[in-house]
Amino acid sequence: MTKVTMIVNGKAVSREVPDETLLSDFLREKLRLTGTHVGCDTSQCGACVVHVNGRAVKSCSTLAVALEGAEVTTIEGLSNGELHPMQTAFNEHHGLQCGFCTPGMIMTSVDMVARYKSEGRKLTAEAIRTELEGNICRCTGYHNIVRAVEDAAGKM
Repeated sequence: MTKVTMIVNGKAVSREVPDETLLSDFLREKLRLTGTHVGCDTSQCGACVVHVNGRAVKSCSTLAVALEGAEVTTIEGLSNGELHPMQTAFNEHHGLQCGFCTPGMIMTSVDMVARYKSEGRKLTAEAIRTELEGNICRCTGYHNIVRAVEDAAGKM
């Protein structure tokens, strides 16, 4: 067992965990933040994406103890009383159906838009589709997701 301390959604947390505890399990089981979904346990589907120190990572393949002192943001921490522009855009453009992949899609998309803006690159529909290749959705066909990301990018 190792004590791990990190900032999750702006709050300091500490827990004793077995060394092999995945970040997804730490968030879901220890902190009861169940918005981070686990779909494959193999880092293929992207439903578990969260931000670690401002960058998107797949929490099902990240050890919690490796994140000592890190800042983690989950889908629950993305809004501050009002929905984040990406959350609003997914809703307005029907970029979700069953909702299982949605938290990971949103977290990946927020990271994507932030990176493109900071690098001064144009975010095209083709770029969005390429960036989202690590996130699997079985319901939407991605058209509305791409529209949602394009819309939110203009508001972020």
